Amino acid sequence: MLYEDTGGGCRVFKCAVSPAGDRIYVTNCNQHTLLTLAMDGNLIFTFTDTQLQEPWGVHVTNEGQVLVCGSSSNTVIQVDREGRKKLATLLSRKDVRRPLSVCSYDNIDQITVGLDLNNKIIVLERQ
Repeated sequence: MLYEDTGGGCRVFKCAVSPAGDRIYVTNCNQHTLLTLAMDGNLIFTFTDTQLQEPWGVHVTNEGQVLVCGSSSNTVIQVDREGRKKLATLLSRKDVRRPLSVCSYDNIDQITVGLDLNNKIIVLERQ
């Protein structure tokens, strides 16, 4: 076991591994945080932001970009590799409602976001 959150409810929810295999990113929806762990399970950093409420989906692109869905903040943000700061807001409340999953397709330069409640999928062109 690398990491365990012993609190109840929706704590550790989704995870993704960096392309280099040296970081694990974990969403904690009750604490509204993105955890960055070393491969030995040690906590490197805890990221919080007002645009990241109830984070669910997390994805790391081949280039190491960390993408996170804030389901109740209705956002998809990009966080730096260390998990310390927000680099960009890719989608906001005007674009999405309840994003739960995110995935990137490098060979076709697209990001796909799955939404709760309306069962829709949004496809964004990467720039």
